[in-house]
Amino acid sequence: MEKRLWIIFGLVVGLSFLVLGYYGYEIYQKAPPIPDLVVDEKGEVVFTGKDIRNGQNAWQSMGGQEVGSIWGHGAYLAPDWTADWIHREALYILDRLAVKEAGGSYEKASEPQQAALRAQLQNSIRKNNFDSETRTLTISEERHSAIKDLSSYYKGLFMGDPDQMELRDAYSIPENAIKDPQRMRDMNAFFFWASWACVTERPGSDVTYTHNWPSDELVGNKATGDLLLWTGFSVIMLLFGTGVLVFYHAKSKEEELQAPVEDPLMRQKITPSMKAVEKYFWIVNLLILVQVAMGIITAHYGVEGNLLYGFPLADYLPYAASRTWHVQLAIYWIATAWLATGLYIGPSLTGKDPKFQKLGVNFLFIALLVIVVGSLAGQWMGIMQKLGYVNNFWLGHQGYEYVGLGRFWQCFLLVGLFIWLALMIRPLVPVFRQKTQEKHLLTMFLISCAAIALFFGAGLMWGRQTNLAIAEYWRWWVVHLWVEGFFEVFATVVAAFLFTRMGLLKIRTASVSVIFATVIFLSGGIIGTFHHLYFTGTPKAVMALGATFSALEVVPLVLIGFEAFENYRMSKVTDWLKDYKWPIYCLISVAFWNFLGAGIFGFLINPPIALYYMQGLNTTPLHGHTALFGVYGMLGIGLMLFVLRSLYRKQVWNDRLMGFAFWSINIGLMLMAVLSLLPVGLLQTVASVNEGMWYARSAEFLQQPLMDNLRWLRVIGDTVFSLGAVALFIFVFGLFRNRKKGQKISRKDKEMASAN
Repeated sequence: MEKRLWIIFGLVVGLSFLVLGYYGYEIYQKAPPIPDLVVDEKGEVVFTGKDIRNGQNAWQSMGGQEVGSIWGHGAYLAPDWTADWIHREALYILDRLAVKEAGGSYEKASEPQQAALRAQLQNSIRKNNFDSETRTLTISEERHSAIKDLSSYYKGLFMGDPDQMELRDAYSIPENAIKDPQRMRDMNAFFFWASWACVTERPGSDVTYTHNWPSDELVGNKATGDLLLWTGFSVIMLLFGTGVLVFYHAKSKEEELQAPVEDPLMRQKITPSMKAVEKYFWIVNLLILVQVAMGIITAHYGVEGNLLYGFPLADYLPYAASRTWHVQLAIYWIATAWLATGLYIGPSLTGKDPKFQKLGVNFLFIALLVIVVGSLAGQWMGIMQKLGYVNNFWLGHQGYEYVGLGRFWQCFLLVGLFIWLALMIRPLVPVFRQKTQEKHLLTMFLISCAAIALFFGAGLMWGRQTNLAIAEYWRWWVVHLWVEGFFEVFATVVAAFLFTRMGLLKIRTASVSVIFATVIFLSGGIIGTFHHLYFTGTPKAVMALGATFSALEVVPLVLIGFEAFENYRMSKVTDWLKDYKWPIYCLISVAFWNFLGAGIFGFLINPPIALYYMQGLNTTPLHGHTALFGVYGMLGIGLMLFVLRSLYRKQVWNDRLMGFAFWSINIGLMLMAVLSLLPVGLLQTVASVNEGMWYARSAEFLQQPLMDNLRWLRVIGDTVFSLGAVALFIFVFGLFRNRKKGQKISRKDKEMASAN
């Protein structure tokens, strides 16, 4: 059985990466071109390719995807700059044409005149005038005039025009976010190019480079038939995959649990390197508190602009910085909790440390601290415009969500992950030599560890001025494959290890289950990466593959209720398992959020036609919060509690405090979702369908009293959640304090005994 599953695993992974690589090559070939020159019909140079590339760096330096979004990827408070530019450009050109054709403004023209003007605009603006031989893009005189007008508008917005102060507050953009006029000119060039790709038809096609995204009737950006076709096909694949999995599950016979009389983990030896892992969890809890604080500040900027209850916090910590830290810290503490769990499990299998294992664990800890502090400081310096383009790329803010740390810190972290991989392999070598029944589980464990180290390296595949379409392709290798993919496999293996070591699962059952679950997940997960790339300048086939295979990612989640029930049943099979109540409850919570956050809220935005209208709206952070924290965060907390239960094996836990922490975190997350993120996202979707993406993200729409009230309602969920995070910190601190107290009492008893 295991051999057959390994063959299937190899085929799934191999073929999936062949497809991913082939269409990656296609993206390289068919990405929206960056012209060497942009000229008007008179031959006057508007922008150069260098201006556009430097503009990308200027955008990255101020926070990039942490201040509004480009092609729908990024933050949600400021507009999507491509949708905003396109609509403003269209209105300007229509007014210019209306003066020529109708003698007045576009708004005052009759309906037939407006229709004729729109047709004239679309014929001009959608035509691809890029010459691939000379690499020159020619634009009309009206468009050149529109660029001058828009450049002046954005300069005022980002550089401190007092007339735009109210709009800056609505977008939470600090005054003089861009301090250098040349940087501002460069960034306008980049905004123009990114918007040009959204409204210009591919050669030989009647859809734009971004598949007619964003929706805007003025420029003819409408949902295509392909969006509907592949949405329907994705639903069919979901139903098919669900049926197959339910049949397999019904056919499989559940194994009766045979729990041991005593907890086997209490008999395992705690090695020096295992004890050294304790400090990792201290940092995890500290980072959780800082991350939650940054989340509260970031959410508050949405209702009070650049202020925090009247204090001008944005002068010192702009929205771009608080959001960057909020997102980056989530990755850091979740990854640290998982890596620390791996470092604990490795030596526990043999009860021995390889030579210098403790030294390696301590060195890695220091390295991770340097990376966290250094990268966060560099990002702040970049956003505050204290670094040049090159220095910002290496030490500051790369501008990409989830992977915004500077390239130097990326390289440093990659080295750290390979050190971690070495520390994981060394304790397992003796176990492999024994050729025990655990070999299949250990093999998958090492594969997942190696993948965690290797796939973070995808973040090094783009350069400082790489075409955005290509950079997005590699960015999602990190965000989807590294974070959502192989960390998921690692977590599945670790959970199976824990249950086998506790005597709750037979090794063969765990091995088969883990390999099968990995095959099911990766069969949709690898090629499913493409569902993030529907509208980022990719070929049409990327949409077809992304829609088809991302639907399969949801399939395993339909049986999540069985997983939750099995975990709950495990917690009841014997008295000693009461000690593991909260770690197991965390796994039950993971199952719930997997179903709701990753499954329901994920599939809400996955189908092409849904994402066409929802990309870049609050439906995305709805999925992000409930999946990233609900699934990966709660799993990180659960793994931490498993390790702490073993480290503090003789302590009686404060169940009331831990219960308060657990329920407050989960209830707070739910309130955050249903009281604020979900209703705001759905109302934005209605606006996007009826008016266009530009309107759903505009200050005009988001600053309405109803929307303002819904954003304020998030305070309720944030408060409950924050109290839970504080309680968790106090709980972990209490374990450490009580252990120290116990050690002092023990030493005192020994001294008294020796004196007597």
